[in-house]
Amino acid sequence: MTSRLLRAPLTWVAVTVLAAGAAFGLYWFQPWKLVTNTEVNEELAVVATATPSDAASTPDASSAPDASSAPDASSAPDASSAPDLGPVIVRSGEFITHEHDTSGTARIIRTTDGQLRLELVGLSTSNGPDLRVWLTDQPVRTGTAGWRVFDDGRWVELGRLKGNRGDQAYDIPAGVDLEGLSSVSIWCKRFAVSFGAAPLTTD
Repeated sequence: MTSRLLRAPLTWVAVTVLAAGAAFGLYWFQPWKLVTNTEVNEELAVVATATPSDAASTPDASSAPDASSAPDASSAPDASSAPDLGPVIVRSGEFITHEHDTSGTARIIRTTDGQLRLELVGLSTSNGPDLRVWLTDQPVRTGTAGWRVFDDGRWVELGRLKGNRGDQAYDIPAGVDLEGLSSVSIWCKRFAVSFGAAPLTTD
């Protein structure tokens, strides 16, 4: 009886269909990624911040020189000798969890040459299939109501997520208008769901 079943054409058709279905399921869902991590440690911008010593060294009005002792215009330093302030944070925010536990900081940096880039600092989320980094115009909401909103409006894809853990940077194309782009999402494009997201606000 068993040998007859093995020789039956319908049996081999069923086996082939099942094997193809299993292979497609593994490719589509990639379940092994839920238990594996990809860590990235890229160099991030060093952002200058004011320190208490800077404020303490600022002279008050009582110690300011009078007009007779002030240097004339010819001895004043020109603008070219002004210190380089270095990269600055344009917007930033903390990640919240959506479909998977997510934490870390997102920040948009303007570099000294005027370029913009998104930096993910200390990101920790789950691995998954087809994860992308999106700038979007959607508000960041907690709970399941916030999982699937990020493709409802305007969004800009900065590329595939380089790793589900660690520090990483993504260049923002020069033609991108940041006006209205108020959030960043770790977006699973295959299943149209956010793993986690962060609001991008000015300080």
